[in-house]
Amino acid sequence: MSINNNSKQDLEEFKSYIIAEKNFSKHTAKAYCSDILSFLVWMDSESCEDVSFQKVREYLHFIQKFNYKKTTVARKIASLRTFYKYLYRERKVDSNPAINLNTPKRPKSLPKFLTPDEVEQILNNIKIETPAGYRNRTILELLWATGMRISELSGLNFGDLNLEHNEIRVFGKGSKERIILVTDRAKNFLERYIESARALIPKGFPVPDTSEDSPVFINNTGYRLQTKTVRNVINDVVEKINLPKHVTPHVFRHSFATHLIENGADLRVVQELLGHASISNTQIYTHVSTQHLKEVYNETHPRA
Repeated sequence: MSINNNSKQDLEEFKSYIIAEKNFSKHTAKAYCSDILSFLVWMDSESCEDVSFQKVREYLHFIQKFNYKKTTVARKIASLRTFYKYLYRERKVDSNPAINLNTPKRPKSLPKFLTPDEVEQILNNIKIETPAGYRNRTILELLWATGMRISELSGLNFGDLNLEHNEIRVFGKGSKERIILVTDRAKNFLERYIESARALIPKGFPVPDTSEDSPVFINNTGYRLQTKTVRNVINDVVEKINLPKHVTPHVFRHSFATHLIENGADLRVVQELLGHASISNTQIYTHVSTQHLKEVYNETHPRA
């Protein structure tokens, strides 16, 4: 199968548009472009600029055989809508053939979170006797204290730290900048990591300096620590203590938000700390909190 040359060019220009103008994250841009590429492969030599609503419906019917999750189908539809919205803006099509597609309802699932005791159990079972172990403990302390995404933590440079005021600057989805707050406990771990453990982590490799553009967290070759390492650390600890939950770095973020809401934090404050564009994304934690309240009630009330 081949892809129409005009369609190839449209996809390249679309990629530049969503990255440079729409400020999509690398992850989202990659997913959208992959979705459109799959569509163009299915179209074969036919130009994407000559597509009707019926043709798009045929494509959606075609991909049903792959049994994608509803969330994946919803994203593929969003990709098509955005792609054709761009082509319409560029006057390459007369209308958007994907605009009236029905998006499947996404299943509502509450985010998984840890109790404070479970978080402490994980933290206390990380061996901090080695430089890498101390780095790992520092990382999880920061995730728990700040609610930052693991990609945001991996991307931290020394110029982002303002520990004198317990503040850290992070760049979230779409490179949106925000300031997050750090507890004294997490700050103390971070300061001790920077002062002593960081320089001991690289094995036979030069240690990056602490200039503004240097990475805060590094691996044993002196390069920026990748998110996969953090996931492996969490998996090892959870397996060791037999915690009956699937724990990821994002579960720490969910736990951070849930505990703030449970303790009376204002929803707008939590939205700002998490870097949510819409408060509707933050409101799910109120449902989590209510659900947890019901579970505690049913477990502890003598008449429940």
